[in-house]
Amino acid sequence: MRGRLAAALMALLLLVYLVLVGWQAVKFMLTGEPIGIVIGGALIILPIVGVWALARELQFGLGSERLLRRLDAEGELPVDELPSRPSGRPYRDAADADFPRFREAAEADPENWRAWFRLGLAYDASGDRRRARGAIRTAIALERRA
Repeated sequence: MRGRLAAALMALLLLVYLVLVGWQAVKFMLTGEPIGIVIGGALIILPIVGVWALARELQFGLGSERLLRRLDAEGELPVDELPSRPSGRPYRDAADADFPRFREAAEADPENWRAWFRLGLAYDASGDRRRARGAIRTAIALERRA
């Protein structure tokens, strides 16, 4: 719930930013000066890129949350038995030692979104966020095709 509230707040702030920057962009362009027109154009393009990035992150968050709920409902989430720090994050050595079974499961059945989602969780436990997100994106795409 907290993540959704933060995402909604971020989207609202982006909307306010777009309105304010859009107004400044129009003012720059109305000067008729070449540099003003270039700055105005940049002020319009950059927020569009921001909206695209935010939309992509929201899609990822909603998709991964949906798969997490589905795996949990099916009783298919991996049991978290790794020793953890006081913060709740697992010790990396323990996560790395547990990782091969998830990688092998995804390699053995590359069309199984559940295996890819579990692999993403294992990457995350090992501290490799980039690969975790990639594996979870693969899981989302596979589940949509199924």
